[in-house]
Amino acid sequence: MRISAFAFTGALALSVAAPFPAGAASAAPASLPLGGGPSSGCATPSVTAPPGTEVESVKGVRRAGGTVTFPAVAPQPAPPPATGVPAYCEVTVTLAHPGAGDHAHIRIWLPETGWTGRFQAIGGSAYAAGDFGPGLANAVKAGYAAATTDAGVTPAYLDVGWALTSDGGINTPLLENFADRSQHEMALVGKEVTAAFYGRRADYSYWNGCSTGGRQGYMEAQRHPDDFDGILANAPAINWDRYVPATLWPQVVMNEERDFPAPCVLDAFTQAAVKACDPRDGATDGLLAEPAACTFDPRRLVGKTVECEGRKVTVSAADAEVVRRIWDGPTTPSGEKLWYGVPVGAALDALAGTKANGDGSRSGVPFPVPAVWVSTFLERDLAFDPSTLTYARFAQLFEQSSAEYNRVIGTDDPDLAGFRAAGGKLLTFHGLADQLIPVQGTVDYRERVQELMGGADEVDSFYRLFLAPGVDHCAGGGTGLVPTDPLASLTDWVEKGKAPDTLPAAVTDAAGKKTPRALCRYPLITTGSGRDAENAADGHHCAPASKAALSPLSAPTADSDGSVTSDDGTRADRPELAATGERTTSLLLAAAAAVLLGLGLVTRTTGRSVRNRRR
Repeated sequence: MRISAFAFTGALALSVAAPFPAGAASAAPASLPLGGGPSSGCATPSVTAPPGTEVESVKGVRRAGGTVTFPAVAPQPAPPPATGVPAYCEVTVTLAHPGAGDHAHIRIWLPETGWTGRFQAIGGSAYAAGDFGPGLANAVKAGYAAATTDAGVTPAYLDVGWALTSDGGINTPLLENFADRSQHEMALVGKEVTAAFYGRRADYSYWNGCSTGGRQGYMEAQRHPDDFDGILANAPAINWDRYVPATLWPQVVMNEERDFPAPCVLDAFTQAAVKACDPRDGATDGLLAEPAACTFDPRRLVGKTVECEGRKVTVSAADAEVVRRIWDGPTTPSGEKLWYGVPVGAALDALAGTKANGDGSRSGVPFPVPAVWVSTFLERDLAFDPSTLTYARFAQLFEQSSAEYNRVIGTDDPDLAGFRAAGGKLLTFHGLADQLIPVQGTVDYRERVQELMGGADEVDSFYRLFLAPGVDHCAGGGTGLVPTDPLASLTDWVEKGKAPDTLPAAVTDAAGKKTPRALCRYPLITTGSGRDAENAADGHHCAPASKAALSPLSAPTADSDGSVTSDDGTRADRPELAATGERTTSLLLAAAAAVLLGLGLVTRTTGRSVRNRRR
């Protein structure tokens, strides 16, 4: 399996950014002194084994703090050191599940001074179950006792050597650790150790994670609703069993269409679409507030030339077809929609990665996370090359992934009744230009929660979603309306009852100047959202989203003759849709029925509606 250096260090690096730290706005509750210290020094505490586990070891070590460095975790370089870290006690607890042969390590950092009475658990990235230090350091600097776990799997972003047993089967205990079990056990152990160190229990407990960490946060709300008072779960990798294989779709399209557009060509399509659809939200700022409602026809670029590393390249009809299929998202060979595509406006070359060959041609380079999932968990053949997938084989693997792994790691159960009853608060932002995890999957989940639990107003009492125009995966690229301190908004909601109607954000111009803005809570969208907006004091308005943006099966509005009404008012013929006009019409009717009846996305290949996939 081929994984390029760019594929990881460029795109996946965005998903391994440290969770959002608490800023100045996230001050300690007024009733708590900022000097809370340990009651017994950094002595090794006694730890109660969570149900189904054994405590193998407990070790406490005092750390001086100051400037703290972190290891390089392949294939990423070492992150920058953290400065100004207070002295802290580091407690490491190793748990095992009898008969599983696992050893899960829980790390808890406990600041000697400045504890705010809060506990924070830190999530992981890609196939790493936990944090490697930066998140812990940021949390301790902000006055939290903090914890993370490696779940007993290899502490690396892409190494899943743990996943297969010696006979080639799936290592189910370790998969359960990674999916769910170890995070819950970390919450229990981390809070117990915190109470022993400070002589009292934490007043509030929080989860903080993005991507894989976001998925873990949702799993906590779904299966362990009493673990945390507040969960910050951004760009969540929920719907794992479907979203992960779906992100191989761009490679499948390029392989089947025998066309591998260079990154500069893909970027030209993205820039043209943004330019065409940008004015819809009231501000010409390069940001799309409703990418799902953008009906830009990529065929408009056919015949145009783009500059690619000093040479002119002419955009072909095949290039346009590849981009159209990537935006539309994965389907079965008969055209039934399986999942969502890369949002219009998001970078395409992360999932549609290619490399130049010696003969001047290009070939596909799959993104590592889905490539590893397919080769290891589905094919169970480490030598399998996902860049060779056909439309037919892709559909089979998609179905296999859902059938075998939904109940283990799907993280798509809309029943949050337990979390609501426990008084928990769930806060999420997801970038509308997320190039790795399609934002519509998160929208789909929120819609299904609303349908099950009494509608938008009722769900807003404990779960709020904010969609961020122009923001990429986990805000790693710093583009768009980036939230400035979502953890502070969450703590205000939990501790002061101040539910966020908007989420403070900022947009950064080319000179590095940050301008304050705000994100609107779903189902509203942020209009007049960017650098040129002057229609409100903070440069934004909140407005209802269009039906296309909210529909679980949203797609460019097409007539049965295959034509599409473009954003500039023109109509572009779509013969490739006209050839399947009946199918297109049936899909659009199905989408409308799903919205009206609140049934959510239906995957016909499984015969089950998403909303009925309960644990």
